Amino acid sequence: MIALPEAQPEDVGLSAVALDRLSAALQDRVASGHVPGAVALVARHGKIAYREAFGAVAPGGAPMTTDAIFRIYSMTKPIVSVAVMMLWEQGRILLTDPIAKYMPAFASVQVGIENAAPPARAITVQDLLRHTSGLTYEFRGNGPIQKAYTEARVARLKQTNADHVATLASLPLLHQPGAHWEYSRSTDVLGRLVEIVSGQTLGAFLSERILAPLGMVDTAFSVPEKDHARIAEPFAKDPDGQTDIALLDIRRPAIFESGGGGLAGTAMDYARFCAMLANNGRLESVRLLGRKTVELMTSDHLGNIPSNPDLLPPGHGFGLGFAVRTSAGMAPFPGSVGNYYWSGAAGTSFWVDPAERLYAVLMIQAPVQREHYRLLFRDLVYAAIAD
Repeated sequence: MIALPEAQPEDVGLSAVALDRLSAALQDRVASGHVPGAVALVARHGKIAYREAFGAVAPGGAPMTTDAIFRIYSMTKPIVSVAVMMLWEQGRILLTDPIAKYMPAFASVQVGIENAAPPARAITVQDLLRHTSGLTYEFRGNGPIQKAYTEARVARLKQTNADHVATLASLPLLHQPGAHWEYSRSTDVLGRLVEIVSGQTLGAFLSERILAPLGMVDTAFSVPEKDHARIAEPFAKDPDGQTDIALLDIRRPAIFESGGGGLAGTAMDYARFCAMLANNGRLESVRLLGRKTVELMTSDHLGNIPSNPDLLPPGHGFGLGFAVRTSAGMAPFPGSVGNYYWSGAAGTSFWVDPAERLYAVLMIQAPVQREHYRLLFRDLVYAAIAD
């Protein structure tokens, strides 16, 4: 594995003084007791210009290191979406394929509970990738369908990916397929699709086809015992609201390999994934995707399909696994048209800005405060662009 190249900030058009302000802001949050620690990384023009660790790897523990392992939750989704598109590039699936072609239980799914009816059209692979399948998450509301998800225990850890999909297929859809962007367990279904088409478990496919080739040596659905000391942990209670914090146990082998949120990894591992995307599907001698495939994935696939403003800000759409910026203004944070990004429930986030040839990764375990850090990090990274 070849290390990603590094550079001084000024050599890639970033201000070292401005990046020091980012460091000061994160260090202040640690010193004031808001988060135990964090790792931040910024790269431009293909070179890492900033990589810093702050605070402790766990409350009261050893100092944070840049190779600490974080639960990345929904930052799993872009990786699994890449896996699906690798199978698409092999001609083994089409984006227009009905998902029931691979998982027949979805052929009899209904829309709604009261006045339930068959869907007007089938859920497609594209619907799953862009979250227009009609599926939802149990925590995305308290309506009857979210309650049905909770009662069916769709999030239980002692189940296989096949078990999970069977449960989802037995529950009603919240929306007609293609009618509404609804953040959902769609990518968990994609994880099962990868298993069915490839004949491997999701973890085995990701390891063999994406993680090992890219040199993402610390990314997996569980962490081996020898690396347990590197696992970043949150406070037991959020310091702002005193909310109890309980994160995924990644010290045990995973039975449910959640394509929507099960991976853990390091900032440097995810930087290698970002570097591959930023370089149009290739890292060093390894090509995972073609240039036009990355272009397709990072284009808006929603158009006029309505979405949820709490997760897709103004001036944004959604591609095949990523939120995509469609307007230079409107959103209350900086960026370029064509930015694509996503984040994780515990506070991790990343984005790639092709126009600025920049990508950035923030690793943190503070789920209640995640919105604050996503905005703070993005604001201060863009403020560091000097030319």
